[in-house]
Amino acid sequence: MSSASAGFRIGFIGLGSMGAPMAKQLLEWPGGLTVCDTRAEALVPFVDAGAESATSAAELAEKCAVISVTVVDDAQVRQVVTGPGGLLETAVSGTIIAVHSTISDSTAVDLAARCAEHGVELVDAPVSGGAPGAGRGALAVMVGGSAAAFARIREPFGCFGDLIVHAGPVGAGTRMKLARNLLHFVAFTAVTEAQRLAEAAGLDITTLGKVVRHSDAVTGGPGAIMLRDRTRPIADGDFWLPIMRHVRDLGDKDLSLALDLGARLGVDLPLAGLAREHLGPGLGVPANDPAATDAEKEN
Repeated sequence: MSSASAGFRIGFIGLGSMGAPMAKQLLEWPGGLTVCDTRAEALVPFVDAGAESATSAAELAEKCAVISVTVVDDAQVRQVVTGPGGLLETAVSGTIIAVHSTISDSTAVDLAARCAEHGVELVDAPVSGGAPGAGRGALAVMVGGSAAAFARIREPFGCFGDLIVHAGPVGAGTRMKLARNLLHFVAFTAVTEAQRLAEAAGLDITTLGKVVRHSDAVTGGPGAIMLRDRTRPIADGDFWLPIMRHVRDLGDKDLSLALDLGARLGVDLPLAGLAREHLGPGLGVPANDPAATDAEKEN
């Protein structure tokens, strides 16, 4: 770490399932660490490891130049930042508050404006990678805020994250996290659909899970196609056109076969139907004509 880092203390509020392993990575931060949580027992291992503790957000803000907030929801974030005993009661001008909680982007923008009135800069910095990633210092951190704030927090956040991106102005970090989690939970829903199909076909769905985890570790899963810089239709002659056409054609074939199997087994597969309809346009290439494809299959 740079010698410039040693001059400022980091504060961390919220030592739950995500906050605790993140804060643990900051115990060796040269400027020191101060922690705060409503549960006294959550503070003990940090104090035993050399961190200071604070009884309130306001007390913590008196000591810290960069403050991480990892609490449950928008209401708790607002309470910590602007409520009685909150950070803005004592935070000095130049303090940076980073909200790691997944909240509304409009909440981040609103709180940033409130903080600016005090000379304090709030950035939204949600994380991806879960508690295991936090424990390994391997989180992805998506930061919305000024370039100057990003430059200042990048080094301490590197203690718990190995991918730290500047998504844009305040709110952009949260918008990126919401897009990322849309993929996450739509994929989870697709998993449940695939399990129903496999179960109806008499297959062991735990073995299916092993196959999915194995192949996704090799191919990269859904992220493997997230390589273009725009979502618009791909022009003739573009490098990506034959690649995405190939992905579309494979997907159309496999989805049509899965839908046929589901129809024979009496298993409704709504996501598979939507995927077949929207895969091509989503990739930037025209959709295959399902009617033509089915006709070709029958011949």
